[in-house]
Amino acid sequence: MIPKWIIPAVIALLVVLVLFDGLYIVYETEQVIITQFGEPVGDPIMEAGLHLKLPFVQIANRFDKRFLEWDGDPNQIPTRDKRFIWVDTYARWRISDPLKFFQRLRDEIGAQSRLDDILDGETRNAIARHDLVEVVRSSNRPREEILIDTEGETGILEEIETGRDQITREVLEAASVRAQDLGIELLDLRFKRINYVEEVQQDVFARMIAERQRIAARYLSEGEGEAARIRGEKEKELQQITSEAYRTAQEIRGQGDAEAAQIYAQAYNRSPAFYSFTKSMELYENTAGPDTFLIMTTDAEFLKYLKNSRAR
Repeated sequence: MIPKWIIPAVIALLVVLVLFDGLYIVYETEQVIITQFGEPVGDPIMEAGLHLKLPFVQIANRFDKRFLEWDGDPNQIPTRDKRFIWVDTYARWRISDPLKFFQRLRDEIGAQSRLDDILDGETRNAIARHDLVEVVRSSNRPREEILIDTEGETGILEEIETGRDQITREVLEAASVRAQDLGIELLDLRFKRINYVEEVQQDVFARMIAERQRIAARYLSEGEGEAARIRGEKEKELQQITSEAYRTAQEIRGQGDAEAAQIYAQAYNRSPAFYSFTKSMELYENTAGPDTFLIMTTDAEFLKYLKNSRAR
């Protein structure tokens, strides 16, 4: 005989299981699609709170309402001017239509795979329609800031019609049309990194190094030329100063000699004998020394004062 408490216990257990599987909570960051035997039933549930479904028959499929990240793989893409570059992109997206999203993609893994195809393809198409300079630069700079050195001459960066920002908008607009049919809204797309491919990088770096060395050599040559000019001007000014100083010294010396000759003449005119005596004494002092030997005749005029001193 079955105990009386068994039947109520079984009924209570079934009620608990029904309530446990029939009730579900939708959080603020979620949106839910109810499926029955794999097919969507009813409208998407967007409101947060406690909801009810048929237990064991219906399943709650949860999708994120927040902004989601897509990070693409770097791709080697040729530009319109045949420059091969690596382009690395990233984007932000969200599930705008969970029912369409579930029907077309089922989950976020499928969405990431489809976004890889869409965004990578549209990025490749956009890059191929533009030159490298347009992909690298965002806009035209003021002319006074774009003077550069090209092959020893002063040049100006070429004008661009479309910059990097406009290219990303082109990719975003084209990809949004395709993603909309998947229940996805693309919010933003950016180029994370743009670089030359490995084969081209070394040549680019070599050209950059050669260009910098050429400019450095030109500056060094100009500096040496300027230094030579300064040294030449210095030597010229030095010679000019020396010449002026020598001329002034000679003028002063000539004036001094003239004044001395005038004084000597005046002294000679006043007392020729005294002048002759003083000049002879100066000559004796400058000529005769302890080790001086003079060979001359006894009647030489040079010895007349010496003779007089011996006679005394």
